[in-house]
Amino acid sequence: MNPRTLDALDGIDPGYVEDLVRRAVAEDLAGGVDVTSTATVPAELRGIAAFVPRQAGVVAGLGVALAVLDVVLGTDLDVRLVGHDGQDAVSGQAVLEVEGPVRLLLTAERTALNLLCHLSGIATLTRAWVDEVDGTGARIRDTRKTTPGLRVLEKAAVRAGGGVNHRMSLSDAALVKDNHVVAAGGVRQAFEAVRREFPGVPVEVECDTPQQVREVLDAGADLVLLDNMSLAQLRECVALCRERGVLTEASGGLSINVARAVAETGVDFLAVGALTHSAPVLDLGVDLRLEL
Repeated sequence: MNPRTLDALDGIDPGYVEDLVRRAVAEDLAGGVDVTSTATVPAELRGIAAFVPRQAGVVAGLGVALAVLDVVLGTDLDVRLVGHDGQDAVSGQAVLEVEGPVRLLLTAERTALNLLCHLSGIATLTRAWVDEVDGTGARIRDTRKTTPGLRVLEKAAVRAGGGVNHRMSLSDAALVKDNHVVAAGGVRQAFEAVRREFPGVPVEVECDTPQQVREVLDAGADLVLLDNMSLAQLRECVALCRERGVLTEASGGLSINVARAVAETGVDFLAVGALTHSAPVLDLGVDLRLEL
């Protein structure tokens, strides 16, 4: 990969990104060629592709877009401008410019935009949530409700928007939810079973009532997930947890309209699955300039 691409990926495994990008490009070509660009664009024609936001937002995925260009153009490209993930997207101001063969730039355009627009949309929505709870001390956290195969990129986009990541996989930490409680015979039993089997793993427990919170606090939970509670219940449970020095996370169909009220109950995190499963794309396009 181009050194600028590696820098823009900011620690994301380049092997993972290259594999993803190669599969995406292969899907777009489906074993053939870009018939439109091959027929209409002279092979020797060169130009500059500028990736330009059409609306305000937050940029994420620039390294991935560059990886697409690396795969399609090989070494025959010159990165003229690259911004950084987390920067404000200003309508009409390019965040990435690449010079190379026009035919190949057009072949790479849609795959690069699909990823860049999607990830920027996640960063933009995350920033809106973060701004909504600003000053409360609460942080906006994602979930595992990610697009299969894109989790690493989507969670990086959450970070670009100012949010924080929950667990990346089922092995990172335990999250005891209602169905685990049913299977184990109770919330305390479920917690203790995880602690016995995996003593070094952090354990978060989902609770629906203050009584369940008391049970898991007595058992030694590391973090308590307060699910579908009223504001009054949240305040009560936050107070119980703070007495034990235990962090809290609110969840359960939260909307940005109630985010600040929930944050003001004192919870440490708001769990927002919508950041990754429902973020609208940020509109970006490619403007082409020919080299004359």
